[in-house]
Amino acid sequence: MAIQVHISLAGAKHMRISWVTSDKHSPSVVDYGTSPNNYSSTSEGEYTSYRYFMYTSGKIHHTVIGPLEDDTLYFYRCGREGPEFQLKTPPSQFPVTFAVAGDLGQTEWTKSTLDHIDQCKYDIHLLPGDLSYADYLQHKWDTFGELVQPLASARPWMVTQGNHEKENIPFLEDSFVSYNSRWKMPYEESQSDSNLYYSFDVAGVHAIMLGSYTDYDKYSDQYRWLKADLPKVDRERTPWIIVLFHVPWYNSNEAHQGEGDDMMAAMEPLLHAAGVDVMFAGHVHAYERSKRVFNGRSDPCGAVHITIGDGGNSEGLAHK
Repeated sequence: MAIQVHISLAGAKHMRISWVTSDKHSPSVVDYGTSPNNYSSTSEGEYTSYRYFMYTSGKIHHTVIGPLEDDTLYFYRCGREGPEFQLKTPPSQFPVTFAVAGDLGQTEWTKSTLDHIDQCKYDIHLLPGDLSYADYLQHKWDTFGELVQPLASARPWMVTQGNHEKENIPFLEDSFVSYNSRWKMPYEESQSDSNLYYSFDVAGVHAIMLGSYTDYDKYSDQYRWLKADLPKVDRERTPWIIVLFHVPWYNSNEAHQGEGDDMMAAMEPLLHAAGVDVMFAGHVHAYERSKRVFNGRSDPCGAVHITIGDGGNSEGLAHK
């Protein structure tokens, strides 16, 4: 039976359904349609699994469905059995509503955050890093998948990585193996070579998800990809550009001072030249919003920076 079901955008008019099964023979098939228990279409996808020390994951399925109608309710079933889920595709034009919360974790506070998000009529959830706080304990990836399933199976969740996804043990375990195996984002669809950075369009918004924990200097693949992605933006079609990454560039909190400076030095000029409107970050467990700013100064053409790293993890709030 499918568990840990979550969905994400996968290019124009397509959605990726991701889920886990313990049955190694379960097919990576999604049946779907616009009325309950009446599936007019079927898609077959791919699967993966990974080992991490003594832990072996279940079979992790990723299946892209579509083409789908905009702003439409679909009913779907994973692996030819189990419960029926439903999802709503985003609208193709304004208004569109994003829910944004970073550093979620798995606490009572997390549940409160998810309950608040559930009460808002949102189209897409954006998560600027630090999802499960598994911190090397792989079963916590599974409990996180179960915790967010009610929301993440119904609306697309678009995520990027934070420091708590970086489960690197030198010479033994690769960074991000759990994150990349479970949370596949539309990086190939946006001509990126890495699941750690990508972009997507939705209803008049071009959203760019960057990686604070992969190379970002001027000689890096991520920088080259960003430099190629920005000129493709058609401001007639997507007048808004928003950017998400984990470590804030502008931060008046005592926590994590200066950690985003190198990435900002490399990438802020590119994003400013492209006229980015808003940048969201997590990492600092607090909320903060700047005026329009560029290069450390107030700038009418700069971006608004919003820190939204108070999603509910066990480390608590950054008070100072």
